[in-house]
Amino acid sequence: MSGKTVRLFTVSVLLMAGAMRTSAQTPSENVTVTGTKSREVLGTFTKAFASPAKLTGKIARWERRVCPVVVGQNPNFTAFITQRVKYIALAAGAPVNTEVSCTPNIEIVFTTTPQALMDNVRKNNFVYLGYATSTAQLDALATVTRPIQAWYTTETVDRDGMRRIDRGRPMGPGIAMSNFNADAFVTEGGGPNIDPVTMPDATYARSSGSHIDNGIHSAFNHILIVVDSTKLAGQTVVPLADYISLLALTQLNSLDVCQQLPSIVNLLAAGCDHAADGLTLFDLGYLQGLYKMSAGRNLVLQRNEIADAMAETLAKVK
Repeated sequence: MSGKTVRLFTVSVLLMAGAMRTSAQTPSENVTVTGTKSREVLGTFTKAFASPAKLTGKIARWERRVCPVVVGQNPNFTAFITQRVKYIALAAGAPVNTEVSCTPNIEIVFTTTPQALMDNVRKNNFVYLGYATSTAQLDALATVTRPIQAWYTTETVDRDGMRRIDRGRPMGPGIAMSNFNADAFVTEGGGPNIDPVTMPDATYARSSGSHIDNGIHSAFNHILIVVDSTKLAGQTVVPLADYISLLALTQLNSLDVCQQLPSIVNLLAAGCDHAADGLTLFDLGYLQGLYKMSAGRNLVLQRNEIADAMAETLAKVK
């Protein structure tokens, strides 16, 4: 693969297969692959790339059909980015909602006042900020620190398919269970305390009990992506759309760290000498591995599966 330029045609092929329509033409895009990357390097990449969900410690992905919406730009611009997210989702193997009037679960907002927007989200829709266990954490999550920033609402899915949004703060009565230690506690009157024990922050999930694949996994419920229009003036549309698309399909670990392999994530990372001008084969390979992996497996095995899938993707273009 050394020095070889590979055209990402997968998106177009999947588009034709899905019979999707577009109101904006997708420009040609090339990805340069430099050198043969070992399985060890790919494994290191997967460890640094995505952030696991707080509750399960596993990598989240879309199980609901994605329905992106873009606001704050002219219609042609918003239509292009909307379709671009869908194209890349299809290429990755993520479920896509093709209905015209679907309910958005990926909201992409261009604004000149991002902090004011997030202050409003903090006040009225704090669940969109993601997992937090305290008011201080919610305040920190609502702080805008980057020109493009994403907030992830995840949900835990058990082996029976029951879904619960991941909340770090109690939103209801919790769980009450029988007091099996009644003899050890007495009431003020001296009799046994048979009142149920209430755990206000507790939830439950059914699992297989296996340490390899317990059947419990994490999925996205909603993603909010905010773009500071004042800081991205003159930015080319394709790299911007690809960057946003990656944020819309996986929860990245750090957007400020220069990734070891060529990646669109490096676009806005300071001092990165191998930034890409579009989605790379490594990005696409990662996404394809993510949407192929066994969702219920533990984090180590999930990352191994993704790295193996990336190796297969790269082997096909040798």
